[in-house]
Amino acid sequence: MIQITLPDGSVRSFEKDVTPYEVAVDISAGFARNVISAKFNDTVIETTTPLTTDGSLTLYTFRDDEGKKAFWHSSAHVLAQALEELYPGVKLWVGPAIDNGFYYDVDLGEEGTISEKDFKSIETKMIEIARGKHDFKMRDVSKAEALSYYKGKNEYKVDLIDNLEDGTISFCDHSTFTDLCRGGHIPNTGIIKAVKILSVAGAYYKGDEKNKQLTRVYGISFPKQKELTEYLELLEEAKKRDHRKLGKELELFTFSQRVGQGLPLWLPKGAALRERLENFLKAAQKKAGYEMVVTPHIGQKELYVTSGHYAKYGEDSFQPIATPSEGEEFLLKPMNCPHHCEIYNSKPFSYKELPKRYAEFGTVYRYEQSGELHGLTRVRGFTQDDAHIFCTPDQLDKEFKDVIDLVLYVFGSLGFENFTAQVSLRDPENLEKYIGSDENWQKAEEAILNAAKDKGLNYVVETGEAAFYGPKLDFMVKDALGRQWQLGTIQVDYNLPERFDLAYKGSDNEMHRPVMIHRAPFGSMERFIAILLEHTGGNFPLWLMPEQAIILSISEKYEKYAEKVLISLENDEIRALTDNRNETVGKKIREAEMQKFPFMIIVGEQEEKDNTITVRQHGGEDLGTISVEDFVKIVKERISKSLKTFK
Repeated sequence: MIQITLPDGSVRSFEKDVTPYEVAVDISAGFARNVISAKFNDTVIETTTPLTTDGSLTLYTFRDDEGKKAFWHSSAHVLAQALEELYPGVKLWVGPAIDNGFYYDVDLGEEGTISEKDFKSIETKMIEIARGKHDFKMRDVSKAEALSYYKGKNEYKVDLIDNLEDGTISFCDHSTFTDLCRGGHIPNTGIIKAVKILSVAGAYYKGDEKNKQLTRVYGISFPKQKELTEYLELLEEAKKRDHRKLGKELELFTFSQRVGQGLPLWLPKGAALRERLENFLKAAQKKAGYEMVVTPHIGQKELYVTSGHYAKYGEDSFQPIATPSEGEEFLLKPMNCPHHCEIYNSKPFSYKELPKRYAEFGTVYRYEQSGELHGLTRVRGFTQDDAHIFCTPDQLDKEFKDVIDLVLYVFGSLGFENFTAQVSLRDPENLEKYIGSDENWQKAEEAILNAAKDKGLNYVVETGEAAFYGPKLDFMVKDALGRQWQLGTIQVDYNLPERFDLAYKGSDNEMHRPVMIHRAPFGSMERFIAILLEHTGGNFPLWLMPEQAIILSISEKYEKYAEKVLISLENDEIRALTDNRNETVGKKIREAEMQKFPFMIIVGEQEEKDNTITVRQHGGEDLGTISVEDFVKIVKERISKSLKTFK
């Protein structure tokens, strides 16, 4: 008998070679019908894999992230089989599950192409294969066998196998199809009931622009047609909320090929929006004891060599700028932290003067590949709401928790209420990716875990996701469409203080090394605004709107009264403008709705006579005819409910 431990801590005894599916049946026959994947002792396995030792077993349905991963990975195999049958001679590379669906990278040959008109035939073929209810079967193969299978037929798979160790290679078979695979599948293809091919794109082999460009086919699948229908409706809503579309309609930002790819240009309304966000955070930071600093956009190459950023970003970023002085080179700064370390180093500190909290809205530059650029979410120049706290080890816990409070204040003020925290630790199997001693990493990781626990955060731990210089706490926010984004980040760093030889004099009159906290509640202004745009659909919180009201005069006879109302609103610090065009009120209202104005103020003969205004809200609700003073009260009350003062 073997002992199987379930997630609730209970232990059940089974005969050796019991499968995860049989364990599921023992729990509940109804539950077993929905189980599609499993994990045993931290290894993803199939539901048909025999269990031979004691261990911990987790069973997954499609509702679980791991279940979706197995479902979509299996669907990628079905996609690959469909492509092989529809496009003879196609060469497969890789086909992983992604956050929403899956893709497969393929080489269609010199003449082969896939376009939108081909999507239906691919979907039909996939459903035809799925209906065969073919079992996914794993088998181990030797390296020689694997190479023999692909040699002369698929150089991409041969290259993959060349980099694998003998004894770690396996194939997955279903129907007439075989693929190189590590495992993690659903029981059979019949569980796949609904499929949609979403798009095709170019993808360089191994992500290297110097290599051949392959075709990447994206798809998604579900166990029920209803779920696919709901997802496609969500996609349509996402298209309406696309920040690139809304940014253009609301006249917030633009891009210019002459300026350069990935370098956004902020238009007046967008610049004003950014300024309000900056002022909002600056006010909170001031209360929290931060001091604003300003650093240049470039620095000597040696600065980033010292910090480790050159090794991390140098080869794949903007290249060094040579000066007339021989051997002198500068870099566009990839991060603000080295500059802030040098500010700290500009004078000696004692423990009585710590913590020092330096904040900056600093623009940094990284050369993202052109294929990875995407509106404001992936750019080459972006502004971080950066701050670095230099403190004693005894102050670390309080400072870290105070930053958590600041991040939560930012999220609450902007309507991001659905989020989880992610503690990112280094990968113990790949330590060469990181700088610093094991002792410092252990201290930093413990500090973050303790703070997350003490603040009662709903958090998960992700191994291998740490920054190269230290572990971090990231805030993963779900937007109105249920999509997850990484926004605020807090990081503990013992390494840069060593690299820059930072010090303070302790109470013992000895010199000590400070601890450094990196933090950015927004992350970057560009990405944050993009996510905020899509989350709100352009209907920002009232306090943040570029204009909070538009005054619509019924005819030119009431333009002077409209201007009088505008002045009254501006005197009460309400942002508004007038629309005195020779157009019908109906057209003005429709256009104001498109521009997302929170309030439309209509003025005509009766309003002028009674010294009132008629107010309509975005979305169609009428507030009736009221005085300007009452309207001001309504606006200020609504702002005060969403924008609390940071304490």
